[in-house]
Amino acid sequence: MAMVVPASAQQPPVKVNVLNVCAPAAEEQKELSAALAKVPGKPAFSKDYEVSRGHSTLDPSAPIPGMQSLPPGAVSAADWVRVRREFPDATLFSNVQYSFSVDAKNMVETLVLRVRDPKDLMQISIEDSASAVASATAMLSTSTPVSRVKLERFGKASVALARCSGAEGNPVTDQSAYEPIFIAASSIMERYRDALGARKMIPQELARMGVGTAAKQAASTKKSP
Repeated sequence: MAMVVPASAQQPPVKVNVLNVCAPAAEEQKELSAALAKVPGKPAFSKDYEVSRGHSTLDPSAPIPGMQSLPPGAVSAADWVRVRREFPDATLFSNVQYSFSVDAKNMVETLVLRVRDPKDLMQISIEDSASAVASATAMLSTSTPVSRVKLERFGKASVALARCSGAEGNPVTDQSAYEPIFIAASSIMERYRDALGARKMIPQELARMGVGTAAKQAASTKKSP
């Protein structure tokens, strides 16, 4: 006997797009490379800019790229600094936003470039992270390899590439073919870190919130006779 489901009880179909971030297809690799090639090599900014900082409690149910998931019932928080600069009107991109966040275990650096007139590409997001660094100054003084690149596209699914280590029992993915993309993205992060003055600004802004102050006090106390 067939059961008829009332029309009111039927749910609309849900389309789920699954991103293969470990091994994107050849066409997606071309899109990633083409998008990164459009980023200005020597950025020139307009006079408008914004610098902000804050302290945020993290939602344990929200996945955050570059950071490990929190166990049930756990509470964590992060301090962050964000810098935004505007591009001149004649350029492809409207603005660039750089953010640096610090929690108890991780430091995450994110660069987002937004397209002025999105027809296909909307924005490029580049990210790296570190889990065993002494300070923001230490992380920013080195060239941390990019761990994730993502393209947001107008009316289409996103395209992404992330480093996959094969943790949690999963097989290790050979990502040697994607190394040129990671290298290009790391070079962009390096150039914009310098262009935005992040190496000096980020530690100063974090210090205003007391980030790293306790560690410095503890170190000086140990050195005292």
